[in-house]
Amino acid sequence: MSGLLKHVLTALLSFVLAGPALSQDLGALARFLDGRISDTWRGAEVQLEISQGVPWRVFTLTGPNRLVMDFREVQWGDVAQDTLNDAKRVKTLRMGGYRPGWSRLVAELAEPMAVQSAELVTDSSDGGATITVRLEAADQAAFDLHSGAPRDPRWDLPAPAIVEAMPPRDPNRIRIVLDPGHGGIDPGAEREGITEADLMLTFGRELQDVLRRAGGFDVFLTRDGDYFVSLEARVARARDAGADVFISLHADALAEGEARGAAVYTLSEDASDAASAALAERHNRDDLLAGIDLSQSDDRVANVLMSLARLDNMPRSVALAEHLVSGMRNAVGRVHKRPLRSAGFSVLKAADIPSVLLEVGFLSTEEDLKNLSDPIWRQGMAAGIRDGLIAWRDEDRALAPLRRN
Repeated sequence: MSGLLKHVLTALLSFVLAGPALSQDLGALARFLDGRISDTWRGAEVQLEISQGVPWRVFTLTGPNRLVMDFREVQWGDVAQDTLNDAKRVKTLRMGGYRPGWSRLVAELAEPMAVQSAELVTDSSDGGATITVRLEAADQAAFDLHSGAPRDPRWDLPAPAIVEAMPPRDPNRIRIVLDPGHGGIDPGAEREGITEADLMLTFGRELQDVLRRAGGFDVFLTRDGDYFVSLEARVARARDAGADVFISLHADALAEGEARGAAVYTLSEDASDAASAALAERHNRDDLLAGIDLSQSDDRVANVLMSLARLDNMPRSVALAEHLVSGMRNAVGRVHKRPLRSAGFSVLKAADIPSVLLEVGFLSTEEDLKNLSDPIWRQGMAAGIRDGLIAWRDEDRALAPLRRN
């Protein structure tokens, strides 16, 4: 991209960010009306029609090559990527909530293409807006050079939040963080109009109520709405809450074979089986496909120290998994034929918190889909998880004096 074009784009986007759109109520939603992504002679073109102008930005990321467009805020509705994307140079699309107040479109590119122009034009008669982004073929070196998430406080720093002080710790209570998987731009598995993200948020809220009524538990959610939370942020929220236990909730779909019943995963560099390894790889890749830049996340010294801490804490996570399986089997009568599994899920890498990933069931299996859609069955499953947590808590407290300090 030429230096002149960079200045033009910078001025254009600064105008969009600082112009009349910012005087509007930023909580108001623009609606996606129509759009098309198509190939051009030397690249591709993205054209989106929305009901009003909003602050927005565009940039590219590598590994895989992606075009990312952020908006404050667009309601996508029921648009499907196969109706929007008509370009062979764009492999896949994801659209959805990125975090509260923000939405995102991510296009995974089949080949490196640089942003040549980006503009938003409003219609003076009805306030509607058309966004056009033109891409042009580039070699990988040039694409890498100009890629990366911009650092702009208007986008990257949220408004200061009013944070309530955490209540004093009661030694007789344990803090549990429930992590409803996926959300927003990342819906997870989908079948018959049901998404894993929505289903696990519903189940997470139900389980939170069951645990709170049981007494002895303080329970928090990593997300309480349909928005994206990165894997790193999920772990950070558990640590910020002072969690004693972290449980990530999922209901995946298998592309091959069949699986039914609940399974509990603990962290391991060596997966217990090929299916578990594939599942972990897909989960960890979701952050990249949602437009997360992980290029600055490596710290070898910190990783070594955290690995040592995980090694010391792993027996507690394994015991937690065993008690959860026992509680669920007693409550619903059936779990996965091999319910205790392990894989390298990034969301389980909190070094100091016993952590498990719970597959409540599999949307790809008819019987599991029926169970997961049944509120009565979900209540039974929540009761089984509660019983497993109570048994683990009692055993963990009994073993606490035997652990090294």
